[in-house]
Amino acid sequence: MDSSVKVVSLERVTSPLLAVALGELHSDKLPDSLLPLDAALSGAVAALLATGDFSGKRDEVAVLYPRSRATRLLLVGMGPDGEITRGAIRRAAAIAGRRALVAGAEALAFHVVPEARGGVSPAVLGQVVTEGAAQGAWSFTDFKAGDTKPKLSVLEIVASREERREIERGRVVGAAVAAGHVLARNLQALPGNVCTPAYLADVARRLGRAYGHRIAVLGRAQIAKEGMGGLLAVAQGTAQEPQFITLEYQGAGRRSAPVCFVGKGVTFDSGGISIKPSEKMEEMKYDMSGAAAVLGLFETLGHLKPNINVVGLVPATENLPAATAIKPGDVVRGHLGKTIEIVNTDAEGRLILCDALSYARRYGPACVIDAATLTGAVVIALGHHATGLMGNDDRLVEEVRLAGDRAGERCWPLPLWEEYREQLKSDVADLKNIGGRPAGSITAGWFLREFVAGYPWAHLDIAGTAYHDADRPDLARGPAGTGVRLFTELLLGRAGG
Repeated sequence: MDSSVKVVSLERVTSPLLAVALGELHSDKLPDSLLPLDAALSGAVAALLATGDFSGKRDEVAVLYPRSRATRLLLVGMGPDGEITRGAIRRAAAIAGRRALVAGAEALAFHVVPEARGGVSPAVLGQVVTEGAAQGAWSFTDFKAGDTKPKLSVLEIVASREERREIERGRVVGAAVAAGHVLARNLQALPGNVCTPAYLADVARRLGRAYGHRIAVLGRAQIAKEGMGGLLAVAQGTAQEPQFITLEYQGAGRRSAPVCFVGKGVTFDSGGISIKPSEKMEEMKYDMSGAAAVLGLFETLGHLKPNINVVGLVPATENLPAATAIKPGDVVRGHLGKTIEIVNTDAEGRLILCDALSYARRYGPACVIDAATLTGAVVIALGHHATGLMGNDDRLVEEVRLAGDRAGERCWPLPLWEEYREQLKSDVADLKNIGGRPAGSITAGWFLREFVAGYPWAHLDIAGTAYHDADRPDLARGPAGTGVRLFTELLLGRAGG
């Protein structure tokens, strides 16, 4: 999507769709900033408010068809003024983006009335409007023959001359984040017969060629040579070659310790010998959502070029049942040297992540953050509104939580108390790969913690937030691209911009 900031009065906007976001109104009185637009529309906006059909409540919309330069005028409510945050503005822009998609509008002009901006700065406004519009306008039609419906390709943020420079500064950030977010969602949407481990490796190579990232990909023989027994064990049952993908972005000096992101890349998860129920098994193509977030981040980094070093690690494989697949009761040795009793082959994500977390030590990272669709238990605990968050460093956990708040990807910390470790004790190995039903998300986090050595670490269980079964006003059902915005906010916070 091409985006820009345009200085023009609302009544002179020429666009197939002009969207205006405003706060909740407690009377039928228009905000003063909309009086010129209303006058140009012969009082149509004031007349709408007088009917009570629109009052600016959260997610409320109304469409007018004025005889003016704009074909459609869309009013989007953001709720009470005291509750309008960067997230509320992003959401309103996403709603407008979705409406543009439905209407077949190829261009969208978007404006937030000054009276409803709360404490949101012009720069942040520019960022979140661009992120939101791209989020709402996303659709995936690669496998639909004859789909020629127009897509939203142009966004104009309508601004005053005084705010133009700061909004433009934020727009640049938002456009970079949106590019990574779109890439992640596109990867998630692909079927498992297309998005294989080799396909993810090819995407990483394309990112390397486009932006100068250092890329390395280990195949099965090299993975075995590295001693990544967890990744190899999961890959035993598939004919697809496992891949261990590394990406490096250098935006600071070589001596500056990188921030490392690890993404689970199970491109299809049948559960292996501990096979899943057939209902909704097709959704297990989303088990590479953590990997998609890491690759999406490196798309964003290529545009944004922040002053920080970043490493991405993606262990990628399928998890399928076969005569060669790992079995319950097998014992494997992970990259760190610890042995693991396989109790359930459907607890495979932690097996590939533990090797990546051990491998990360060679970078001397400032911190490591992993993202994985790891447990169904986190959906029972938190539903689809929050990501489970754990870690071995309270400061890092809080830093991640705050980045999630800014990104609109909220996280909720869960405890990693010593008592939970007892559930992973094994009679034959250093630990089991599953701790039973109680506290399933926490024991999965504890398992990963066993392979973290010498650096601050945080774990994001995105099983409930990576994709959605139902449409939301601001987000189409399907892939959500969770992680890209959070990762970027964390890096921008550390890079000081």
